[in-house]
Amino acid sequence: MALLSAAVKAWIGREVHYPAVEEIGRASIRYFARALGDDNPLYRDDAFAREQGYESLVAPPTLVVETCQYADRAPDENGYAGHHWDLPVTGCRMIRAGNAYEFTRPVLPSDRISVTWTLEDIVERTSSKGGSLLFVTSVARHRDGAGDLLAVNREMLVYQPLEAGE
Repeated sequence: MALLSAAVKAWIGREVHYPAVEEIGRASIRYFARALGDDNPLYRDDAFAREQGYESLVAPPTLVVETCQYADRAPDENGYAGHHWDLPVTGCRMIRAGNAYEFTRPVLPSDRISVTWTLEDIVERTSSKGGSLLFVTSVARHRDGAGDLLAVNREMLVYQPLEAGE
């Protein structure tokens, strides 16, 4: 079954921008570090962070790409409030196949993080079992209030046809 229709191909190159709603804040940084089980004093102690050369405490690196701080909408049916492409692909399950991160500087509590997602490519490949799989590559560029790049998140999604009865 061919998955890469003209309607799906038309999504390549689409971009979505989410402006920051508010500063990331100290509480978000503290809660995220706690959820990770990371008690690094850089994430909770201004004096320690300044001794290390930072202007204040900083966020764990992956907070910038995991936060939905920019999202100002209700969660979807899965409880997710962040970005997702609503591709016109039916009869498939979506599998998150990986992310590659590039961080340019630590996130500060005062940062207003905005993100622009670009759908870079969609390709169809044959799986090892002989069926078709759809590979979707997106890139998110996270920026601070001045427009300076904080991080890049390259994400791969795979759409796999459901088997009968799923």
